[in-house]
Amino acid sequence: MPITTSAKKALRGSKRKREFNIAKKELLNKAVKKVKKLVAEKKTKEAEAMMPEVQKIIDKSIKTGLLKKNAGARKKSRISAMIKKTK
Repeated sequence: MPITTSAKKALRGSKRKREFNIAKKELLNKAVKKVKKLVAEKKTKEAEAMMPEVQKIIDKSIKTGLLKKNAGARKKSRISAMIKKTK
């Protein structure tokens, strides 16, 4: 446990950021899962319609530091490749 007041304050901030990051990561994972499910069900139109939303979520995750730049690019690339493959 932190002893100094600044360390206690840092711990509080860290907990808040952790909760925020967990929520954002869940949002990202749910969106990606949804697109993958649509692709598996051969619903390419719906998957294509969701793609901009998923890209937006991924880009925001990169901007806030939740994902690294290359990891986000890789996710977007793989999702779009899956959609193209089912056409």
